[in-house]
Amino acid sequence: MTEPAYDLISGKGRSNWIRLRTITMVRWIAIVGQVVALIVADQYFRLELNYALCYAAVGISVLANLTAAFIFPENRLLSESENAGMLLFDILQLCFLLFLTGGLNNPFSILIVGPVTISAATLTVRSTFTLATVAILLVVLMVEFHLPLRTQEGFILKIPSIFLYGNLAGITIAIVFSSIYSRRVVSEMASMAEALAATQMALAREQKLTDLGGVVAAAAHELGTPLATIKLTSAELMEELQDQPELHEDAALIRAQADRCRDILRSMGRAGKNDLQLRRAPLLTLIEEAAEPHVNRGKTLQFFDRITQTSEGDVPIVIRHPEIIHGLRNLIQNAVDFAQENVWIESDWTEDKVTVRIMDDGRGYPAHLIGRIGHPFVSRRRNDREGKQRPGYEGMGLGLFIAKTLLERTGANLRFANGYDVFSVEEQKESRKGAVVTVSWPRERMEHAEQAEPTAQNPRFLP
Repeated sequence: MTEPAYDLISGKGRSNWIRLRTITMVRWIAIVGQVVALIVADQYFRLELNYALCYAAVGISVLANLTAAFIFPENRLLSESENAGMLLFDILQLCFLLFLTGGLNNPFSILIVGPVTISAATLTVRSTFTLATVAILLVVLMVEFHLPLRTQEGFILKIPSIFLYGNLAGITIAIVFSSIYSRRVVSEMASMAEALAATQMALAREQKLTDLGGVVAAAAHELGTPLATIKLTSAELMEELQDQPELHEDAALIRAQADRCRDILRSMGRAGKNDLQLRRAPLLTLIEEAAEPHVNRGKTLQFFDRITQTSEGDVPIVIRHPEIIHGLRNLIQNAVDFAQENVWIESDWTEDKVTVRIMDDGRGYPAHLIGRIGHPFVSRRRNDREGKQRPGYEGMGLGLFIAKTLLERTGANLRFANGYDVFSVEEQKESRKGAVVTVSWPRERMEHAEQAEPTAQNPRFLP
């Protein structure tokens, strides 16, 4: 996993996403709520509170917002320390108000969970742990240290001790649970966003290569006539300049360079036609193309065709989608990386379905992860054996996620499982387990594509 991706998931990247305007707007909402609560307590419930200190605490928040608005621009992005400082200020201000209004006897004491939850969703684990510790410590202190809630008649409003300590336990659990829950959800969203970005980059690369092949093929075709003219003209000049050696050499050089350009364009045109004009190919040809980069990596790749419910020779001619090629290539790469000696790629088709099955003789998928295969997951540690198999690989589950995402965009259904080597003898089956990936498409979806365009003619560009 790349360092930027890890920073994104750990919170280092997200902490710089919050604008000052967002923090001040949320604080203005809290200020309005606090003022309304104090007015209702005074005018409606007639509670005897130290309203001077209460409004002073609210005034500090107002002053902080106004100062931030005048000193900094609204679109300023706060740093990690600035965000942590803002949330710490909100915790201290809220706890001071709770201290003045009954402590945990105040039903609004649960609001202390808010700033910690925001920290868990945006800041690093270290900052969140610090803010959660401060919040829990202040809540514990407020059990014993707070100003009582008094009515106009002098009665003290407080809840029984069992409920008071229940509030303490509930707020503490809420702080811990909401922090962990928010961290997990946001981290999973961040990892999914990073994985989707990697998927889009992979698909864009495949599409760019295909488009580049089309441009090369068109260029090779269009430049053929000018180069032939240059070659013919240079040959005529060579005949006319036989008695002028210096000019004759220049004409020969022009002809040689024209021949060189012709050879270069011929090879480029051949590659371009392979990418653009062969929009359709037999299923096995498509599979072999996807597996080509991994054929000479020290493992034996074996290809099999199985004909079921169709007449012999009725091989599907499928569309060469970049998504299919790249997705199958990732699956084959994963099988080659973890195979001991052999990888088997089996193609099967019926009248309404096309299936590709990729099997290896490796260790198979870990049992505790088999239900999560195809989803990106963070893995910062790897053992030595896996490091030797996949040097330079930092696992995030991106390979299988990209393959699954790209193939599903073409209508495929993927199944991951562990199984025996079906080609081994009976007595070897216990020691020959490996991973099995089954990819199946509706046959009509593979053979027909709305986006496929004829390539017999090049488009005309009008001046």
